[in-house]
Amino acid sequence: MIRTAIGRAVWRANSMITLARLNSLTREVVRERLTYLSPQKLARLEASASAVVEDQVQGDMLEFGVALGGSAIILADSAKQAGRRFHGFDVFGMIPPPSSDKDEADAKSRYETIASGASAGIGGDGYYGYRDDLHGDVCRAMAAHGVPVDGRSVTLHKGLFEETVPVAPVQQVALAHVDCDWYDPVKFCLQFLGAKLSPGGMIIIDDYHDFSGCHAATDEFMERHPDFTMDDGANVILRRHAGSWN
Repeated sequence: MIRTAIGRAVWRANSMITLARLNSLTREVVRERLTYLSPQKLARLEASASAVVEDQVQGDMLEFGVALGGSAIILADSAKQAGRRFHGFDVFGMIPPPSSDKDEADAKSRYETIASGASAGIGGDGYYGYRDDLHGDVCRAMAAHGVPVDGRSVTLHKGLFEETVPVAPVQQVALAHVDCDWYDPVKFCLQFLGAKLSPGGMIIIDDYHDFSGCHAATDEFMERHPDFTMDDGANVILRRHAGSWN
């Protein structure tokens, strides 16, 4: 019990230190309760976006699973500063249930909580999936932070991934944030990105350590793609070797 309490205290202290080192926009997103990502995950997201810009990796920045729009704001701002496009994909409502045998009890239990109406939001707010106009809320949040959804430099695609992703005007990807929990959507996103990610590009997987299906889909992708390496951490980062292409 004492060790557990000490561990939690250390984690909170480290999180506060990490948060203080994030850029001002990211700190605003956290203060406004627009992201579920921990400061550690946000730091890796920031660093990855900066790296692909500095290394001049070609392509757009994408997010699969926008939720309240916090990480989308961060990525869209980074894309804007570099003269790139940002695409966000989400159903903007209740997420579909886990449907694969590779989604184990962890995923099914989480979805049951969401579907029952008992899921909590950030800091006492309501869960984002219960909102009547989540898409509108995200659009307003993005506009308030200088990255309005204009359909040109910033686009949000509302609907199931298998319906919206194939018709999105994305030719090349520099960075993608995959935050969609279950096996099937993660597998779908990785298959798409495997054909689109530029050499030197990065895929950030949010739920690798949280949900079994996401873990399985990512491991399967890595087994099939020797031109990628994995950087483990709070959120894992898959990097395509510079100079490689399938």
